[in-house]
Amino acid sequence: MSAPAVLEARHLGRRFGALRAVDDVSLLLGAHRLHAVIGTNGAGKSTLVNLLSGELPATSGQVLLDGRDISSWSQPRRAMAGLNRSYQRTNVFLPLDVRENCRLAAQARRQRPWALWEAAASCRHSNAVADDAMARAGLADVADQPASTLSHGRKRQLEVAMCLATRPRVLLLDEPLAGMGPDESARMLDLLRSLRDDHAILLVEHDMDAVFAVADDITVMVDGQVLASGAPAQVRADPRVQRAYLGGHGLPAEAVHG
Repeated sequence: MSAPAVLEARHLGRRFGALRAVDDVSLLLGAHRLHAVIGTNGAGKSTLVNLLSGELPATSGQVLLDGRDISSWSQPRRAMAGLNRSYQRTNVFLPLDVRENCRLAAQARRQRPWALWEAAASCRHSNAVADDAMARAGLADVADQPASTLSHGRKRQLEVAMCLATRPRVLLLDEPLAGMGPDESARMLDLLRSLRDDHAILLVEHDMDAVFAVADDITVMVDGQVLASGAPAQVRADPRVQRAYLGGHGLPAEAVHG
C-alpha cells in the first residue's frame, strides 16, 4: 500500500480474562483507501473497531492517528480528532427527522456553548453541514421524514450521514450492509466508493462479494489474530485463507476463487 498511513494499529491486543479477543494485530489504513476486515463471528473484528475508536482500552499495543499515539485518548477525543464510527445495530434517533439527526451530529462536532442568544437548531453552520452530509449519503429527498419511517437500508445510510456530519477523516464502519437486500447493498457500495475520495475507511463486513468488489486492502482475522493481509487478489489466492474458510469457516468458494 503506497498511500501514507492515516490510522495505524501496532501489535494491538485486548484480553478479557484468559480470552485474547484481539491478539497482536497490526494494520495500516491509508488515505483514500478502503481497508476491509473480514472473519467469522468471534474473530475479533468488532473488538478491533472498539479498540481503534477508543470505546475499549487496549491491553497492549498502540493506535496511531497521523503518526501520533492516541492509545490513551478517550472515544470523544478521538472523534473530535476526526475518527468516527458506525455500529452493527442501527444507532439513530428514530423520533427525529433525517435532517435533525444529521444536525445534532454536526452540532456535537462543533459545539458553541457560548452562543446563548442563538437556538442550536438555528445554527447556520450545523444546518449547512447536515445538508451536505444528507446529500453525500443520498438522503436529501427524505430530509424531513422521521427516521422511524425509513427502510432498514436508509437507516444505515442515515447512520453514515451522521458520521459524515462530524466531518471525520477516518470512518470505521461495522457491518453497514447487514440485513440489506440487493438494491440497498448496491446503494451502500456506491456510497462507500464515493466516500473513499475524501476519507480513509475501515470496513468490517461479512458480505464477501461486497468486500471483494469495493476493498483496496483486506485483512483476514481468525481467533483474534491476523491470518493474512494485502490486496484482494493476494488475499484471495492465499492458501491459508482458503484452508481457513473452506475448511469450515464459511467463505464461499466463489469468493475465494472467483
